[in-house]
Amino acid sequence: MHEWFQTPPGRCLLAWEQSRFDQAVIDVFGYHALQLGLPEVEGLRTNRMQHRWLATDDPACKAGGALVTDFTALPFSANSLDLVVLPHALELSHDPHATLREVERVLVPEGRVVICGLNPASLWGMRQWRARLWGRLGFGELYLPDSGDFIGYRRMRDWLRLLSFEVESGDFGIYRPAVRSEAWLERYRWFDTLGERWWPIFGAVYFLVAVKRVRGMRLLSADWRRAAQRASAPVPIAGKVHRGHHPHRTRQRQGKAS
Repeated sequence: MHEWFQTPPGRCLLAWEQSRFDQAVIDVFGYHALQLGLPEVEGLRTNRMQHRWLATDDPACKAGGALVTDFTALPFSANSLDLVVLPHALELSHDPHATLREVERVLVPEGRVVICGLNPASLWGMRQWRARLWGRLGFGELYLPDSGDFIGYRRMRDWLRLLSFEVESGDFGIYRPAVRSEAWLERYRWFDTLGERWWPIFGAVYFLVAVKRVRGMRLLSADWRRAAQRASAPVPIAGKVHRGHHPHRTRQRQGKAS
């Protein structure tokens, strides 16, 4: 997929995804963030967390400082990351189910996962399917990368729901016909506006933001210490007064003394 990002369709896709990641992560707060795969997409560049990592499962990756690891066995403890971004990491993974389960494990409760993937139910996806069919007949050229298996949008939402993620937002993009020329891709830009209005679920790429929910857990507010102190303070019981401090008896003793 690295070489494909150098083609006109690849650069078009990369520009759209980069803008979506920039918007999605800029206001996500915490301490630890992780990107899995594809250094061409700088998924964390607008995020301001103190610790940010790029992980790859490709030993030949040339990105400086990248952590080479198996996505199904991340070297992070459970409930330790606040944000994980996956630019095409699931569709390129040899075991996307295990990768997503591992992401759920390392995320803190209320942590966020941001996912983008190629949509098989799109003009680009249909051209890829047709090219694969023709390829079996001995001719035809693939339009999209040959590596990985596309995961449909609704299928991805079902996977997230099974792992107790709540989808916070979903978006589609790039409705232009599957042409290879940069000039023609630019000429068909108006298809994007038309597609967003009339067939929004058929964009070439989808973008999801989901939150890890933990049942039975309630986050404490910032003033939980003061609330605890107020709860532990002694409270007088109505109608119960200690001997020697009854106001009526005190006035009687004062009257006798006078």
